[in-house]
Amino acid sequence: MSIDGLDRLVEKLDLERKVRLLTGASVWSTHAEPDIGLRAMALSDGPVGVRGDGWDERNTSLTLPSATALAATWDEELVGLLGGLLASEARRKGVHVLLAPALNLHRSPLGGRHFECYSEDPLLTGRIGAAYIRGVQAGGVAATAKHYVANDSETERLTLDARVGEQTLRELYLAPFEAAVQAGVWVVMSAYNGVNGTTMSESPLLADPLKGTWGFDGVVVSDWGGVRSTVGTARAAQDLAMPGPRGAWGEALVAAVRAGEVPEAAIDDKVRRLLLLAARVGALDPGLPGPAGPSPSAIPAALPDPSVPAFPAVLPDAATFPVPSVFAEQDVVPEQGTLPDAFRDTDALVDPAVLPGASGVQARDHGHARTLLRRAVAASAVLLRNEGPLLPLDPARLRRVAVLGPNAAAARIQGGGSGGVYPPSVVSPLEGVREALSGTAEVLHAPGPSLGDRPTPLGTGNARDPRTGEPGVLVRLLDAAGAELHAEHRLTGRILEPARIDAAVTVEIRALLTPDADGVWDLAVAGWGHVLLEADGRVLVDEEVERDTDDPATVHLSPPYRRARLALTAGRTVELVSRRRLDPGSGIASSLAADPPRRADEVELAAAVELAGDCDAVIVVVGTTEEIESEGADRTHLRLPGRQDELVRAVAAANPATVVIVNSGGPVDLPWREEVPAVLLSWFPGQEAGHGLADVLFGHAEPGGRLPTTWADRALVSTVPRDGTLPYTEGLDIGHRAWLRRSAPPAYWFGHGLGYTSWSYEGLSVPWNALPGAPVPVRVRLRNTGRRAGREVVQVYLSRPDTSVVRPVRWLAGYALADAGPGEVAEVVVDLSARAFRHWSAGHHAWRVEEGAFTVLAGRSAADLPLSGATWLAGTDRPVGPWTPEAAAVTREPA
Repeated sequence: MSIDGLDRLVEKLDLERKVRLLTGASVWSTHAEPDIGLRAMALSDGPVGVRGDGWDERNTSLTLPSATALAATWDEELVGLLGGLLASEARRKGVHVLLAPALNLHRSPLGGRHFECYSEDPLLTGRIGAAYIRGVQAGGVAATAKHYVANDSETERLTLDARVGEQTLRELYLAPFEAAVQAGVWVVMSAYNGVNGTTMSESPLLADPLKGTWGFDGVVVSDWGGVRSTVGTARAAQDLAMPGPRGAWGEALVAAVRAGEVPEAAIDDKVRRLLLLAARVGALDPGLPGPAGPSPSAIPAALPDPSVPAFPAVLPDAATFPVPSVFAEQDVVPEQGTLPDAFRDTDALVDPAVLPGASGVQARDHGHARTLLRRAVAASAVLLRNEGPLLPLDPARLRRVAVLGPNAAAARIQGGGSGGVYPPSVVSPLEGVREALSGTAEVLHAPGPSLGDRPTPLGTGNARDPRTGEPGVLVRLLDAAGAELHAEHRLTGRILEPARIDAAVTVEIRALLTPDADGVWDLAVAGWGHVLLEADGRVLVDEEVERDTDDPATVHLSPPYRRARLALTAGRTVELVSRRRLDPGSGIASSLAADPPRRADEVELAAAVELAGDCDAVIVVVGTTEEIESEGADRTHLRLPGRQDELVRAVAAANPATVVIVNSGGPVDLPWREEVPAVLLSWFPGQEAGHGLADVLFGHAEPGGRLPTTWADRALVSTVPRDGTLPYTEGLDIGHRAWLRRSAPPAYWFGHGLGYTSWSYEGLSVPWNALPGAPVPVRVRLRNTGRRAGREVVQVYLSRPDTSVVRPVRWLAGYALADAGPGEVAEVVVDLSARAFRHWSAGHHAWRVEEGAFTVLAGRSAADLPLSGATWLAGTDRPVGPWTPEAAAVTREPA
């Protein structure tokens, strides 16, 4: 269909119908318009999986490692494959738009949503984000670059005004979004916050540079509830207001257009973009007007029949489907696109077969996908320290291995918040080690001190439905008189979205709990409004819980708990019942939780240390909690929760063969890092955590990760606004750039990471001159000096010591992956883009070039750069001869 064809479709709609399309039909879908062949489009949160419509633990999703982990791979090909896997999952679930990736930067390690963003560096963020986008969209599903822009922390995130200088905004925070547009992204999400005095859904930055200078031709969708005015947002380049059907546009926008406050041409442009998106994802066929689709309020009580997917569950061998290209240079929307070869092997990643499990849960054969996810765990694992070297462990030398720590048996595989998904299965570090050493060594576990007292929702392991006896709970919706309107079996006591029944006023969760231990149990109910908790008819909690926040992540995902303690007898079943009133504006989430008596922390600590001293090797898994790393709140410090630091020190003193795995999405303080021989960073590793980590621990795979953000024991900038304003006074110096100006180094530099071999950097070739606008190819020669094959991330930085421009001490300009066997030499070419040499001039409001010499440095991290060279960049008015790749090069050996 031509662009003119889209215009003709717009002309068929009157003003009311056009405006109707610009607000969601429901929380997760857009409106259909059958008369022009437009079907409803489904949107879903990401980035580690595709949850689909709503929150239902029975609707599982393959779960990737966190965004920080993907960035730690520095591997765009792998990230593209993972994006293709997500596209397959989206098609299986009938999802057209995936709300990912998040391209905000790690401005401060205190950011609570660190795990969902890639890096502190704009280049790495942009390249990894672009690879993710290309992978997703190659599968005919739209990716969404979010949150545009400067949404880099959670404190007061709905209302804060980020005050960012023009140069800093362009060179740091806008740069990853520009890379996303260059990669052809189809959707951009505007952020909640304001920038320099204007909320982002009204910001002129949507018009320029996004749609103007960069040429973005897709849809700007709001963050959920982010459109909070009518005229201001409609006159801006904001296109789609989510969720729906209510919002600030609708009839008010129709009236504003008729009153001349908003030009109808602006409405037409928004609708045209929406239709273009629909064409790209296969939801527009003017020749075949389709049904309007299901009513947005009709949420099925049971899962849809998976044998009839909205999109093919697996791509055919031809790998052709409607994937129109980017239209910056085109007037026609292509009818077909072709899957790039780099992503073609995602065709077999998802098996469309759906087999009913014993409990009715979807059980799918994800063999190929699980292999890819397992590979991603190893590729993202960062080996921070390896004295001896202790790793990899030799299974032939092990007879008894202790796996300790609160995260060993139940690792955090993902961060908290709206991006959460329900994995089909999870392999814990303990399970992964046990499987790897099966038949070789005895693997023992002790949890050590607890991380806190957050209640644990009931699940299939400790609760039964009182009506059917199945593992899980019974959820009922009741009317005002207490009569049952709807009942369903669920697998968890944490019910974020029960079925939607108009007359329902109460959500009830009911379960049979058979205690496995005598003593005083901790019971809890969560919800806003009136909450009630009973045990065998005895009222334990009866309280009004007033909502004290407007943050949607807290309102809808994390309502507060009210607790009670009750003495229970092992083996004697008790019926637990929780109820919460469904007050308007209070969300619908509720939870029923139960925790057994716990031994004192001193007892658990002593048991773990005793076990450690009696084993050949110890693996300690430490990490963060959902309270610390989650959407909606920033951290106040970088310390590990509970007594985990004490556990590590005591275990290391008892057994020198101690490996510490750090299970967190972002930086944490590691005060004991010099006291243990090996420290391995797992991030939030996704569902295949245990398998991938075991591959690294026992040498079946190399730890491929390199830090995408600096790790230190403290933050250099705050995330707390003052009087609603958050000034970015640090300018260009965030992360390693800031630490380069400090006298004391951080714990671990940006780019750091060890493998299982060693490398010698032997030579650097740099063209002696460069023209503005031309790439600069830098050749780096290195040798694998170890005894096994390996991969190195070769990083190239620039500096300009003699400058009149505000610049960092040095900045990442490019990188490449080098593979070599033992004793082999590898040579990589790192192409430095013209942008790497440019700076943004606030005075000229443009990119400029400063003539002169630039130092080129190459090595393995921001602080370990053994090779250096120089190139002369000609100024705009003084071009230096024609540039060719064969231009004379200056070679520098290691300093």
